[in-house]
Amino acid sequence: MPLLLDQIKLTHPHLYRSFSLLPDAEAHLRRIGELDRYWEQLEHPVPEVILPASALPKDAVLSGEYDLIYAGGTLSLLHAAVMAGKYGRKVMIFDRQRPAKSTRDWNISRPELLKLSAIGLFTESEVDSVILRRYKSGWVEFYQPDGSQKRLSMENVLDCAVDADKLLGLAAEKVTAAPGSTLLAGTTFLCCYQFPDHVVVKVEDRAHQVFYYKARVLVDVMGILSPIAMQLNDGLPQTHVCPTVGTIASGFEDVDFDIGEILLSTGPADLSSGSGRQFIWEGFPAEEDRYITYLFFYDEAVSLNDKSLLSLFETYFRTLPEYKKPGKEFTLHRPVYGIIPAYSHDGFNRTREIAADHIILFGDAASLGSPLTFCGFGSMVRNLEHLTADLDRALGENNLLKKHLEKISAYEPNVASMANLMKYMCFNSATDEPNFVNDLMNEVMVVLDELPERYRQAMFRDELKIEELMMVMLRVAWRYPKVLTATWEKLGVQGSFGFLKNLAGWAFSPVR
Repeated sequence: MPLLLDQIKLTHPHLYRSFSLLPDAEAHLRRIGELDRYWEQLEHPVPEVILPASALPKDAVLSGEYDLIYAGGTLSLLHAAVMAGKYGRKVMIFDRQRPAKSTRDWNISRPELLKLSAIGLFTESEVDSVILRRYKSGWVEFYQPDGSQKRLSMENVLDCAVDADKLLGLAAEKVTAAPGSTLLAGTTFLCCYQFPDHVVVKVEDRAHQVFYYKARVLVDVMGILSPIAMQLNDGLPQTHVCPTVGTIASGFEDVDFDIGEILLSTGPADLSSGSGRQFIWEGFPAEEDRYITYLFFYDEAVSLNDKSLLSLFETYFRTLPEYKKPGKEFTLHRPVYGIIPAYSHDGFNRTREIAADHIILFGDAASLGSPLTFCGFGSMVRNLEHLTADLDRALGENNLLKKHLEKISAYEPNVASMANLMKYMCFNSATDEPNFVNDLMNEVMVVLDELPERYRQAMFRDELKIEELMMVMLRVAWRYPKVLTATWEKLGVQGSFGFLKNLAGWAFSPVR
């Protein structure tokens, strides 16, 4: 049943008051409700959506044939635009909402964003047109009760606010301009049928009409709600999650439009739910007088914490004045939200399933993005060139079985190793003092401040080399010996051995 505004008036009063000012509040509440049902999915038997060819109804009629069918219409557009425009592949993208519309906005550095120009997807002027604002520098800071926290400043890191919808819209134009390629809105994935040389995808439109489409490869870009990822990974497609909510707003009293606040905590862990949550803020300027603020926390996917976005939004609006004080002219323009996934690989290489015969997963559906920045956008931009070139080669050589497709991956060994450090950010009241996460991260900031600037830039751009990570870890352990005890409590024997396997895999992996 759709969630209505009046239903939250008493249970979520701060959220109700704020959303009451939005003309499309109930549409957002429906999207939030859909995402929050993810937690219910984890408790139920895994539905089978990848079916054998024999299960295809005898009266099924194909409505179209494509090289690639993309399920999900956000980050898929970047990949599809390259496949259609550069490689001449016939593609279809469908989305249950509207393709090229995101519930989040992104920030990134301009050199990273220019990779989209380098591979021929956009011109440099098109890339610059989606940058809402560039700011001079950014900083990271973790709360200390006595005010002694280290504010770590850095340049050329997450210093461009990107208009996600405009970026995706440009990509959508390139897809639809390609002969034979198309976009479908209001279309929901139901299941697919595997044949020896293709896959048939079953979808449903808003009028509940069912259609069947044939593809050489189905590209799953359905995000954290992907039922394909759920089936391929035995009902646990993520090991860790980052519930995230925020707003694009104007009228704050204390905003510096030249600075990005990359990570900031304003207090110790919140102990009101399950094992506890260390809330973290992020803030960065957008176009004109608008400012984007996010509230989030890192957590295990199976923890008992309240991870619902609805509840997190209530906390966001209740505590926002502790971070940025709304002034008399405060205006809420749009909410932003999502459940951002991560996966901890227990092995020398990728251990998460990301492919089946004629099926491949990208973006949040694959959960191979950075476990610390939790951003599939950055991962897609970094890996887009080889993800498209490798898939085009596989299509050309007809190597479309799982053993071939699973090699086309955004897996990065340095990012996988960082997943182990992300576990320290997951607060646990059974083992951690209330300010543990802040204390540890403050020491990391002190160490990074003592090292050359490239260390901090590399860590926050997912470019850290193994010897640089070891240097940071050793210095932190020297300054903050409690981290050794925490390692045992956070990782345990199996997790510690898994970390060593990740590091070994990183050390011996070829550099892309």
